[in-house]
Amino acid sequence: MKKYFLTGLGILLPVSVTIAILIFLVNFLTKPFVGFASRLISHWNIFPNGTLLLSQEELARYGSRILVLIFLFALALLLGIIARWLLLNSFVKIFDKILLKIPVVNSLYKTCQEIIKALFTSDRTSFKQVVMVPFPRPGVYVLGIIARQSPECCCRSSKKELTSVLIPNTPNPTTGFILMLPFEELILVDMKPEDAIKYIISCGVITPKPSDTL
Repeated sequence: MKKYFLTGLGILLPVSVTIAILIFLVNFLTKPFVGFASRLISHWNIFPNGTLLLSQEELARYGSRILVLIFLFALALLLGIIARWLLLNSFVKIFDKILLKIPVVNSLYKTCQEIIKALFTSDRTSFKQVVMVPFPRPGVYVLGIIARQSPECCCRSSKKELTSVLIPNTPNPTTGFILMLPFEELILVDMKPEDAIKYIISCGVITPKPSDTL
């Protein structure tokens, strides 16, 4: 009975977590616009009597989310095409200058902009190399992923060339630590970053096979 339960739990948990994340993302993206879209669908009165399973209000609520997702996808695609082909760099710079002059907004906007550029455009070698790091004391190791070279001011203060390493927490890898260590203290591991994340999320249960490593 225990084996059957654990097998079923192993199948059910990944599906449940995936669905929960998708629902969170859909709600996060559609919440600012769902009210307007719902009123618009109700005004069109497409299903005045609802259906066998859903009432008119439920159809309007779910339909509005689908409509908003389609609109956001089309808008993102359109903006990408415009930015790619019509070279709106000048407009982007003007928009940046306006936002950077607004108190409070400027710090939030600049921080988000730098994070996005660092992750998607600047350094394509970031978060590619898995390492073992002596943490929390020498002789004990944790898995980490090299982010990039540490800030120059930190290197000057320590009088060493330091490397920033992300140490994800178990079982939630969205939190963790950023350690700055000399590169010679890092032990390079022949493992894919996604395999390292699986190992961390599973609390060490899922170990990469030799064929899965780089």
